[in-house]
Amino acid sequence: MPAPSPIRLFHITAIANLPGICTAGALLAKNEGSVQGIRYQNIAHQGAQGARARRQVPDPPGGAIHDYVPFYFAPRSPMLYAIDRGSVADCRWRQPDIVHFETTVDRVVHTGHPFVFYDRNATLAFSEAYTDLSALDRAIAWDVLTEEPALDGFCKFWQNRSTPTRYTDRMERRQAEFLIQQRVPLSCMIRIGVLDARKQAEVQRILHAHSVKLPVDATPAWYF
Repeated sequence: MPAPSPIRLFHITAIANLPGICTAGALLAKNEGSVQGIRYQNIAHQGAQGARARRQVPDPPGGAIHDYVPFYFAPRSPMLYAIDRGSVADCRWRQPDIVHFETTVDRVVHTGHPFVFYDRNATLAFSEAYTDLSALDRAIAWDVLTEEPALDGFCKFWQNRSTPTRYTDRMERRQAEFLIQQRVPLSCMIRIGVLDARKQAEVQRILHAHSVKLPVDATPAWYF
């Protein structure tokens, strides 16, 4: 199935991380943030973080997954669900505390930073990596990501099912990733999505305090 145009991308993080992100003026890869002495609040499984620190991406562009800023091809991800259900060890945040940064493939590629994308969760041993944008049509399961019933263009459901067969790995494919090396400037972002009006006001105050001009929208369709 051909990729949509534009191809939307989403990065999730805790609202508590926004001051540091605003100060940096960019979303930073985990390793880049460590170099700069920035300690972000973690919202990911520790086991997965260890795997991402070790797993190397194709060379070129080279490096580990933690040298890249990760984006999903859809909001309302299985990771967000795990956070909200308290399934992520040592993460005290729930979905109201999480924001989505939205951008597009064209915008992040325009930065000139090397990129790589995966057909499913990048930590999986059987995930496939690509560096050719023409492969986006066949590598990403657009039929699964965008089928009805849809919320803001993306399927409401992502859980694996035994039938039909295209749903047997639906969760893994929902977590397909587009990775940009080192950093992505906030100027590349289209907007920030939050759960509701209360969180919208909170995020707007943080951005204003750091002189960051970026639209903040209440986007409940991106949440559970």
